[in-house]
Amino acid sequence: MTDQPHTQSIAERGQSEIKVPSDKNELIQKVLDIVNNDVEIKTLWRVSNVNAMDRLKMPDHGSVHFQIVANIAIKLTRMLKNHGVDMSITRDYGLPYEYGELVVLLTSLFHDFGISINRDGHEEFSLIIANNILREKLTFLPIEERVIVTSEVLHAIINHRSGGRPQTIEGGIVRVADALDMSQGRSRVGFEAGTIDIHSISAYAINNVEISEGAEKPIQIDIYMNNSAGLFQVDELLKKKIKDSGIAQFLSVKAFVKGKTEKKILKEFSLK
Repeated sequence: MTDQPHTQSIAERGQSEIKVPSDKNELIQKVLDIVNNDVEIKTLWRVSNVNAMDRLKMPDHGSVHFQIVANIAIKLTRMLKNHGVDMSITRDYGLPYEYGELVVLLTSLFHDFGISINRDGHEEFSLIIANNILREKLTFLPIEERVIVTSEVLHAIINHRSGGRPQTIEGGIVRVADALDMSQGRSRVGFEAGTIDIHSISAYAINNVEISEGAEKPIQIDIYMNNSAGLFQVDELLKKKIKDSGIAQFLSVKAFVKGKTEKKILKEFSLK
């Protein structure tokens, strides 16, 4: 009898369980329970990561990335709430603040679904997949609320792209949170595999990102670099994401090079 080829299960592939502090938000906990027990969602993340990391030598676009983005986004959301900033879903539809967190979490987890199909145009492909998933998984919400939440999530997903201009606070939050997953671990696979370009070099130069209460603005973002090459990430990528986010007025960003000398990233570089 010929052995059948073995496809590794989600558990065997080491898919991480998504953990976000629910802070007594029952909607957040409900979604986390659904996501962490859903084979379809986890498989979509796995396929996306195969396309991104294994085939294109890009940074992580699986559960690790979504875990980081979700936690950054929820943190930003709660900090803005503490400074009296209403979520758009509350301002425009009268739904409680908790629904704003729900939109932020779902967008954070589903915004890159489309990479399972193709990297180019993945934002549009993400809309198709996420719309179907949301219709199936949000059945615990009344129909009207389900339609509103789904629409707000899809708006935020399409506007995380480079030319996006979100019209909601929630969409702006995820746009910024996605850009803040920028530390050197994010670029390690491609960089160490020989993908040497300004994107991988600059990401490799970022040690860590710290988010705290600001003195002049509600949120202070401090970026610590080991090499000034990281300024490309800050000035060319993060700056543009923040500029068109709709929440720039709430954010202050500072970048620092740590240490007396800069870390030498490349031993040798030549044009081919």
